[in-house]
Amino acid sequence: MSARPSQLPRWIEIGLLPILNVLLALMVAGLILWTIGADPFDAIVILVKGAFGSGYAWGYTLYYATSFIFTGLAVAVAFHAGLFNIGGEGQAVLGGLGAGAMALAFDDILPAPVLVPLAILASAVFGAAWAIVPAYLQAYRGSHIVITTIMFNFLASSLMVFLLVDVFRDPGQMSTQSRTFTEAATLPEMATVFSWVGIKIPSTPLNLSLVWALICCVLVTVFIWRSRLGYEIRATGLSPRAAIYAGIKPAHVTLIAMAISGALAGSVGVNEILGVQHRLLLEFVAGAGFTGIAVALMGRNHPFGIVLASILFGALYQGGAEIAFEIPTITREMIITIQGLIILFSGALAYMNRPWVERLYLRLTASPVTEAPVHG
Repeated sequence: MSARPSQLPRWIEIGLLPILNVLLALMVAGLILWTIGADPFDAIVILVKGAFGSGYAWGYTLYYATSFIFTGLAVAVAFHAGLFNIGGEGQAVLGGLGAGAMALAFDDILPAPVLVPLAILASAVFGAAWAIVPAYLQAYRGSHIVITTIMFNFLASSLMVFLLVDVFRDPGQMSTQSRTFTEAATLPEMATVFSWVGIKIPSTPLNLSLVWALICCVLVTVFIWRSRLGYEIRATGLSPRAAIYAGIKPAHVTLIAMAISGALAGSVGVNEILGVQHRLLLEFVAGAGFTGIAVALMGRNHPFGIVLASILFGALYQGGAEIAFEIPTITREMIITIQGLIILFSGALAYMNRPWVERLYLRLTASPVTEAPVHG
């Protein structure tokens, strides 16, 4: 998937146009809220205050945003190769399985400085391995990656149920979850990290995986725009035929791009399993794999845009919960509707505002025509 050729500067492409799309989505959402008797302006105030009004609110917003950064980057890397990876949900499940299995196996043996990096590596390897199979089927057997990645989401969910029921379930418990990890296999909260330097912030689920997510943003930027392999991925995504003419092997690129994409999606397990839950359990991904598609679309497949879009969706999650608590007429389903409108305007209708914005920009920046002197 590639963006259309542009005469617009980057600040309009990745800044102004997404903001206009979000404002339109909020206007439509406001109309819906008004029809059910709720005050849209009150709802927006509660949403903004609930998402950014305190250190506690910021902690939860950034905690949600961390998972969206991982899945947004995963979708973006596949997009650059011309691949539509809808399997982020399943790859995140396998990433959590890898991190959890490593923690359960060695949390009584290895110290945290050794075990935590190994668990992070395991989450990436498991996510990559789960993405490699659909990539191979597309590259060498002609299967469509959209279909196979969707099916692999269901397979990952079923596999996790089987393992938690028959392998990892804590003996003596009926709930489908493993035992709690020891402290050696947990990522510290950001509140704990800040307390090491004497700064007090509220205790929230926000943990050190946010730092890992930002490092991944830098690594993806360098890889996609500053490396030879990244150039091959972008060339294949823009024109597979031209890539072949240049000596690039699209099948090879497909495998590499999907492996990196799966590794990034698998890192959701770092945030959830190592950072918050501290045990292996079901449904910890909570739709982050699918939200990553909207995040990548809104962020124009660039890590900087993905960080901003992730914070927006994190704010919608956190602020939406506050709205549902404060205004009884607005249910959780209504919040999901608002999120769906933003996905609609940022994805399917992403270029709806582009024509008039482009005309306005060209008119404002056009050079004045000077009349030629008349010689008589």
